[in-house]
Amino acid sequence: MDLPDKAKLLINTLNAHSYNVALHNPAFEEALLASDVLLPDGVSVVWAEAFLNKRVIKKIAGADIFKHEMQRLNAVSGSCFFLGSSQEVLVKIFQIAASEYPNVKIATYSPPFKSQFTIQDSQKMLDAINIFGPEVVFIGMTAPKQEIWAHQNFKKIQAKRVISIGAVFDFYAKTVKRAPQWMIFLGLEWMYRLIKEPKRMWRRYLVGNMKFLFEIFRAKVFAIKK
Repeated sequence: MDLPDKAKLLINTLNAHSYNVALHNPAFEEALLASDVLLPDGVSVVWAEAFLNKRVIKKIAGADIFKHEMQRLNAVSGSCFFLGSSQEVLVKIFQIAASEYPNVKIATYSPPFKSQFTIQDSQKMLDAINIFGPEVVFIGMTAPKQEIWAHQNFKKIQAKRVISIGAVFDFYAKTVKRAPQWMIFLGLEWMYRLIKEPKRMWRRYLVGNMKFLFEIFRAKVFAIKK
């Protein structure tokens, strides 16, 4: 995975749901547009790029960038910081990562569970990160909160890479089961999540995906008219 050669990177992911949310959330839209790297985390985004720009790209999920960075850090005896989720999940992440990536120095911090952080909350999070001084910060606080916080505090975070990976925290800790590999390979991870949590996910995938397709077709029509 080739990343830009910059001293500091803000890395986020984009899927149909986050695109739809950003349409009505200016702070989230600003955070995504400010990304140094915006990974196509969804088959819908891959399809949209091919449809709009006739360019073939590969789906790169949050789990992919996480694995890539942890392998890189393990090879160079680097360090990372996990910001987000509950203390219980962070303990499991620490234990698993320490076994799989023994050369990586790891620290964690569980922020308060609230929709909006106070200045004091953010300062405690920044202090925890900067005192440890990691090379990479993984943020898992769900979208759009994690992307907005990372964007607003990016200049204050003393790390080379700040990466929002959301649900990967739970997947890696095994507190939430990810789709089997064959479904991921076929681009059906969304279907697995819909089957597992229909009440929570039906609007995101059934309604949200149709809305995303409408926006993509509309963008294509406008581009043709120009």
